[in-house]
Amino acid sequence: MNPEVARLTELVQQEGSFIKSAQEEISKVVIGQRNMVDRILMGFLTGGHVLLEGLPGLAKTLTVKSVAESLSVDFARVQFTPDLLPSDLTGTMIFNQKNGDFSPKKGPVFTNILLADEINRAPAKVQAALLECMGEKQVTIGDQTFKLDEPFLVLATQNPIEQEGTYPLPEAQMDRFMFKVEVGYPNRFEEMKILESQSGNEKAEITAVAGAAQILKARSICQAIFIDQKVKDYILDIVFSTREPKNHKGLAELSNLISIGASPRATISLAKAAKAKAFIEGRGFVTPDDVKSIAPDVMRHRLIMSFEAEAEEITPLTVIKKVLTTIPAP
Repeated sequence: MNPEVARLTELVQQEGSFIKSAQEEISKVVIGQRNMVDRILMGFLTGGHVLLEGLPGLAKTLTVKSVAESLSVDFARVQFTPDLLPSDLTGTMIFNQKNGDFSPKKGPVFTNILLADEINRAPAKVQAALLECMGEKQVTIGDQTFKLDEPFLVLATQNPIEQEGTYPLPEAQMDRFMFKVEVGYPNRFEEMKILESQSGNEKAEITAVAGAAQILKARSICQAIFIDQKVKDYILDIVFSTREPKNHKGLAELSNLISIGASPRATISLAKAAKAKAFIEGRGFVTPDDVKSIAPDVMRHRLIMSFEAEAEEITPLTVIKKVLTTIPAP
């Protein structure tokens, strides 16, 4: 192994030990759902936002709250509704009668983890206000602009089957999420553990294992993780195969299924998320398997399917699996 990569691996194992501790603490409360937990932790390591899509009762809100407790960061939850106003999220200017001036009253977005519950229930103006927070990590109140504290992460939830009273998220906002995680039901064994955990009177308590400073230090180390040129080319092959399927052997059939391919943010997110995957596993280098494992969650919300694909009920995940099995890994 390259001496520099070996040094990085040692540093990752030393500074990333809190990740395993956090996973153990979260598992006291959240049974199963390991993929969701890991993607949220990857969000902290990269600064990427996470969209959680799943039916009610799958511990989405509980998981987010448990992660905040284990990492000892500030947490705020906003229930998105059709009558929500941008000021309910970002804050507003308040008139001070004593001095006759207006002063800013900051909203719940000034936190480390903002849980946007049922994000697709809020109208366009609220989504636009949230987009500034997600993209620029800042908030404008009146004529003043405030930087948000780091780490700052938007963890949004939405129900995939409920359409009444909802506003589909615009593509530009969907592209701001690093991951879209589809949260499924627990298996029979996990559900039995959930059932048994509810029978006792004692509530499991989560111990904080890190803080904001430690997370930011881990993020800087995560950015330095080594990616070989061949793995970079592999990432580009995956992304470009969704834009120009005809130029890749065995993928010409996808041309009529994909209306718009993955954006450059997909390329950046694949590289960052692959580094985070390596960090969680205690490695100072990225492997092609890291890219494969995170590709579905990074790309599923960035592909816009054609009418033909929708008519044949072909989903973005089907296309991504086809790409990953066809594009040769280095």
